[in-house]
Amino acid sequence: MTDYEKMKKAYQASSKIMQKRMEKERPKDLDILKKVKDSSIIIIAGSYDKIELVLDLINVPYVLINAYELDQIELDPDQMLIVNCPGSDISPQSLRKIKTYVENGGFLFTTDWALFFVLEKIFPELVKYNQRPTGDDCVRVEVVSKDNKFLEGLFEGESDPIWWLEGSSYPIQILDKKKVKVLVRSREMEKKYGEAPIVILFEYAEGIVLHMTSHYYLQRAELRTKRHKTSAKDYVMSEMAFSAKEAEELEEDLKDVMLGEAESAYSTTQFISNVIIEQQKKNKLRKKKKKKEKAEKGK
Repeated sequence: MTDYEKMKKAYQASSKIMQKRMEKERPKDLDILKKVKDSSIIIIAGSYDKIELVLDLINVPYVLINAYELDQIELDPDQMLIVNCPGSDISPQSLRKIKTYVENGGFLFTTDWALFFVLEKIFPELVKYNQRPTGDDCVRVEVVSKDNKFLEGLFEGESDPIWWLEGSSYPIQILDKKKVKVLVRSREMEKKYGEAPIVILFEYAEGIVLHMTSHYYLQRAELRTKRHKTSAKDYVMSEMAFSAKEAEELEEDLKDVMLGEAESAYSTTQFISNVIIEQQKKNKLRKKKKKKEKAEKGK
């Protein structure tokens, strides 16, 4: 199989692993994920990244639009806006619209080149591209913020995750270290390309911005260690505590998938799911607060 075929199979397996695990450990969160409405997630199509492929696998609905269509629609802060790499076709008018959307409580989720084409344009005082593009590479990553809800169920136990960098990925230079929080970093990335952050998060006015280096949909994994080269079945049984029966139910999906491939695919699948779940919770709290404020005004 080609690298692409291997990762496609790994993503298909990871979506089933995630659902089975959440059924046991986080049934309420899984229920939230299943109830996402068609209009809750707006994705701007990209040339290089396709988060919609991951959402299709976990059966989460979305609206996919081209960059020019953003000029013609209104953004609701209750929606999540995802910008696939590169984000270079977004007009100045739409960039201003995105900034207002975030200020009013929206959730912006971007990747790779959108650091330069979107974030650096909207938030020039916070982050920028360091002008040292990566090679087609894989780097070992470490979690910085282990208690962050976006990372729940990721990088646990004996995990030794490897993060794939698209050829010419853009390293993140943080300009305001007080406001921008690093969730995942890589010392190997810093040594090679000058910056350690892999996943960052910051609040801006009422909203939140989340950005990650490289792509949501990883096109290959690197099997560096003996652990990475073991079977994905071993991964779900030893590290996710699946029973022999549960692992057997996934046997066909896990066939020919290595642990390193499953771990990489699972990491991005669970991460994206966590982000969507937390955004849905945030919306629910905001609606509850507005309802309470309206009721108090009516007294």
